[in-house]
Amino acid sequence: MAEKTKITKEERQRRREEKERLERERLEGMRSYERQYEESCTYICGIDEAGRGPLAGPVVAAAVILPAGLVIPYVNDSKKLTEKRREALYPEILEKALSVGVGVVPAARIDEINILQATYEAMRQAIGQLSVRPDVLLNDAVRIPDVEIPQVPIIKGDAKSISIACASVIAKVTRDRMMKEYDAIYPEYGFAGHKGYGTAAHIAAIRQYGPSPIHRRTFIGNFV
Repeated sequence: MAEKTKITKEERQRRREEKERLERERLEGMRSYERQYEESCTYICGIDEAGRGPLAGPVVAAAVILPAGLVIPYVNDSKKLTEKRREALYPEILEKALSVGVGVVPAARIDEINILQATYEAMRQAIGQLSVRPDVLLNDAVRIPDVEIPQVPIIKGDAKSISIACASVIAKVTRDRMMKEYDAIYPEYGFAGHKGYGTAAHIAAIRQYGPSPIHRRTFIGNFV
């Protein structure tokens, strides 16, 4: 039977310091887009959304302007973070950001204008909620129509830009909290667990109970 290797206090400290060093390097890498614009722009805004794919609930967008040079440890694409980490980062981002805006477009509007246009609408709402006008927008992959502010679409931007990553966290936490509130109103669908995404249990509930008022009718035609 192999003996367990005892880790010394010094070794634990060394590993902790190495982990912290790698995290600092990752965060500095996520500031590469912000650094490109810091000399020419005062307000650099990251924009992202949550909820384009679910069968129910709103699409939510967030716009976040951070102070120049700010890094927030462990910020990342919200999909790569645990719920506990996202919930811990949410108040820290709100506290440290210069400005945060959130836009919400409900299911009925998504059905009316389609999910892409609804996403753009939520993003425009989020920009409009900011307390200052951004000089440049760093967007996760898209270019938002009818916005006069210069835009920089970044593919997988929520993993490459700290501003977009912060927006990703704000949008995701905001939407998840909304879906938990809907779960209390429509408990038969299990919204608190799947957040409106098309899990087998969710689809079975739609077939059993029919659509709720927050279901996207244009998304669930194959199930009802």
